[in-house]
Amino acid sequence: MITIAGFLQTGGRNDCEPVVRRRYPVVADALDWLGRHGPARLTGTGSCVFAPMVDATHATVVLAGKPREWQGWVTRGLNRSPLTARLQFEQQVGRR
Repeated sequence: MITIAGFLQTGGRNDCEPVVRRRYPVVADALDWLGRHGPARLTGTGSCVFAPMVDATHATVVLAGKPREWQGWVTRGLNRSPLTARLQFEQQVGRR
């Protein structure tokens, strides 16, 4: 099983990225632009592009420089999905 941490530590790749880049030039443009500011990645099959930033201030500066026709947000990443806690809760309730 591949974990997200293991995937990122080995410099993992998204096998969909080359296809998405060819078929959707606007996504390729977004990856290229964001890649000038950090290690840009494609989510899954391409609904979003993202890049980790040093801190929220830097991310806000990068966001301010994005092309006007694009939408963007500064968000905080999570090391663990909130759904994990919910799943554990549901499993405990189910045992009662």
